[in-house]
Order: sequence, then structure tokens, then C-alpha cells
Amino acid sequence: MPVIGFLSSETPSGYAPFAAAFRQGLSESGFVEGRNVAIEYRWAQGHNDRLPALAAELVRRQVAVIAAAGTPSSLAAKAATATIPIVFSTAADPIVEGLVASLARPGGNATGVTNLGTELVQKQIEKLHEMVPRANVIAALVNPSDPALGEPATKGAQAAARALGLQMHIVQASTERDIEASFASFARLGVGALVVLPNAFFLSRRDQIAALAIRHAMPTIYFVAR
Repeated sequence: MPVIGFLSSETPSGYAPFAAAFRQGLSESGFVEGRNVAIEYRWAQGHNDRLPALAAELVRRQVAVIAAAGTPSSLAAKAATATIPIVFSTAADPIVEGLVASLARPGGNATGVTNLGTELVQKQIEKLHEMVPRANVIAALVNPSDPALGEPATKGAQAAARALGLQMHIVQASTERDIEASFASFARLGVGALVVLPNAFFLSRRDQIAALAIRHAMPTIYFVAR
């Protein structure tokens, strides 16, 4: 029975809907977990520094392919093996991050999909400004533990804010407690709207962010729909 390695920086519970969609896609292609394919899951539980060791475990397990969810997982898998095929999902530019040689001809052992999350940040801020035109001060929520994705997204957000004449606060969060503290700080900073920058951790904490946005009456735009 072939074995698929599934590598994610998140928790099983936070990523459950997307892992279920992954299994559904496999099933639609004729691969049913436990029947004709096995899946070895590795979860970093929000600690990206654990990903290299987890990727190495999958390589030692000699899995047939590694499915890497998110930019940190994709980079860890790419660093761990040059022979095992890698199928990644990322919001970053896979060429800039060194995952592939080009979009048309990826080359090497990695291929996958990108939702171009960093490129869409400017448009999201423009839409946020259209919806909340009186919000002259906005905040961008960024995960500092994912610089490969966070840094270009932050630069894009700052450029978009400057072009619209808006003041922007960059607020960092890499834990659930950080997210709570971020929303608590918005009133003190005079923030009138929030943009959540692309990140797998924020995706896994989407319910928490949505609940806090409602509680604090904070207009919020996300990098991906649920």
C-alpha cells in the first residue's frame, strides 16, 4: 500500500476541514485512506521550528509523496529531500521562495498550487477602504514566525495603505493568546478596520478571529474565504 506523507505547521483540529477536503480529493481520484493508500500525518502544532525534523521523519519513512500544506511546510519538505515528489500549497510566490524554477516548468521534485495571497493584499486593502471609508487607521495582522510569507505581504500592505493615505499598524501574532491581545489593542491604537495577512496559522484560527471581530465590532477582511 503506498504511503502519503502529510506535513502541516498547524494542529489537526484547526486544519481538520482542509485535511478532510484533501482526503475527499484523493477519494475522487480513486485513493481511499485505509483501503488502498495510507497517510502519515505530521503536525507541527503551530511551531514552525519543528517542521524540519517532521519532514525528515517522512523521508526516513520513505513515503511515496509528501503533501505539504502551507509555505513553511513546503520549504521544510523541499529542504529535506531532492528525490521524493512534493506537492505543495502556498500563498507565497513559489518561484521567489525557491520551490520551483518557473510556473510553467517547475523542475526538480516539487510542484503544487499558490493562491497568490501576497499579490492580493493590495486589492484587499482597497476593498476594505471602500467598505469602511471613514477608517483612516487600519491594522494588518501578521505571523512573525513565517517570514517567507509575512514579510512580502507586510510590505505589500504598507504600500497599499500609503497609496490610499491610510495609517497602518503592523500587529504580530503567532499564538491564540497573541490574537486575543491584538484585538484588545486596537481600541488603544485607534484602529478602524483590520486586514488579516496570508498565513496558515490564521487560517486554522479563523473561527477565533471571526468571533473576536464580531465582539469588537471590527470590520475585517481575510486572505481566504471559509
